[in-house]
Amino acid sequence: MSLEVDVRKLDLFNKIAKEGSETVSDHLNQMAGLDTEIAVSKINFLDIEDVRTHMGDGDRVGIFVELNESPYGYVLFMLDPTDAEELAGMLVGGGSDDSEGFTEMERSAIQEVGNIMTSGYIDGWANVLDTTIGMGTPSFAYGPAGGIVDEMGGWPDEDIAFVIDSEITAGDGDVSLTIYTFPKLVDLVELIQGIDVSTVVGEDTTVSADIAEEM
Repeated sequence: MSLEVDVRKLDLFNKIAKEGSETVSDHLNQMAGLDTEIAVSKINFLDIEDVRTHMGDGDRVGIFVELNESPYGYVLFMLDPTDAEELAGMLVGGGSDDSEGFTEMERSAIQEVGNIMTSGYIDGWANVLDTTIGMGTPSFAYGPAGGIVDEMGGWPDEDIAFVIDSEITAGDGDVSLTIYTFPKLVDLVELIQGIDVSTVVGEDTTVSADIAEEM
């Protein structure tokens, strides 16, 4: 199957990112009682080798989930440990005194936020793609970025990944969040090819130069 996409539909990736992030924010507000906003700062398709570089070598906190319906693959939310602690603090208050990692309360809070974020993000994708996307149970991981990917199931057998850099704002706190989506490209393109471009691509959206170059 061809991986070519109608150029008019490239804006769908911007819409997917925006809709997914807005749905995450709505879920956090409704389910966790947080007054949050999520701003998407950059959307890219990156080669897998560039994704490795983007993640870096340091310790990270990851929440990942497997998609068991098209476009299949995995979604991985990744944060620096300090940002993860701040995110947990939004729910349980205070900061961590545990220099070796996270308290059980913080881990539980991050897991809960992760559950909300994964379901919200995937709901946003499903809304844009006009489908349903089933998923497994989100998992919490902490350690080197490469080790988190190993826990996820290893690097997918795909050439590129969809990467969104975003910022969560709640009160006076700002948390940087990166969303790595590793879809099965053939399945993702098939979904996109079936979308009626006139009903989903708004006049106020613009194609990311990075996306256009990668595609």
